[in-house]
Amino acid sequence: MKYTAGMELVSYLRDQVRLPESSEVLAARYKSAAPYPHLILDEVFPEELLRSLTEEMTLSDSKNWIHHDTERINKYGSKSAIGLGETGFTLLSYLHSANFLYILSEVTGIWNLLPDPYLHGAGYSIIPPGGKFDVHADRNYDPQTSLTRRLAMIIYLNRDWRPEYGGQLELWDKSASQCVAKVEPIFNRLILMEIEDGNYHGIPKVVAPEGRSRHSFMVYYNTAGAPVGKEGGVHGSIYAPRCYEEESAIRKLAKNITPPILFNYVRKKIV
Repeated sequence: MKYTAGMELVSYLRDQVRLPESSEVLAARYKSAAPYPHLILDEVFPEELLRSLTEEMTLSDSKNWIHHDTERINKYGSKSAIGLGETGFTLLSYLHSANFLYILSEVTGIWNLLPDPYLHGAGYSIIPPGGKFDVHADRNYDPQTSLTRRLAMIIYLNRDWRPEYGGQLELWDKSASQCVAKVEPIFNRLILMEIEDGNYHGIPKVVAPEGRSRHSFMVYYNTAGAPVGKEGGVHGSIYAPRCYEEESAIRKLAKNITPPILFNYVRKKIV
């Protein structure tokens, strides 16, 4: 059966989504993964579905995108779920279904998961050549609903992606001092990750040829109740005390001539 946008979703995906092993085996892999619980699966979704999803991800309609462009991050993301195309809505309705939530709970051991239909900080993601996302631990709550973020799931959408193009998802140790694992963002690869203080990850600079960008689709899963993290309750993204790139000459000069207390204050305000 060939997928076309607009066809009945759940009946299509119920038979098409492929899990390579039982939930018990997947749960064991998830819990034992280093440096923190995560699971990588390939070819879970129908190829035609993801091809259609990729075709929807165009930056031509700027009103549906936010360009995150700071010293620590350079990427484009969905402005809201309303801007999704037909295939995006189709896939999202399955990822938010009770069937899929139960699968996630069996694998992760986290029950009563709640989806985020608004896609706060999630949805389409495009990192252009030169883009990156510095090493960080994710925000541990949804700032709009105050729900606790527990899981992040990313589906990669990059055909014929080569390691030399960069843009791998790097998983770092608890001290954010060493990269432990790298995930190539190849087409129809899924990664499910635990969100917790100290679960550092980042994306080094994309160096793909002109005209090639790194595409993905992301979803968060939450639970009710306030988080109690090592950083003292709720918090935004926690960046590691390093960047992928060396500091610019201007930034180094500013650091050298500015009193440390003032420099740190200004840095926190602009990051």
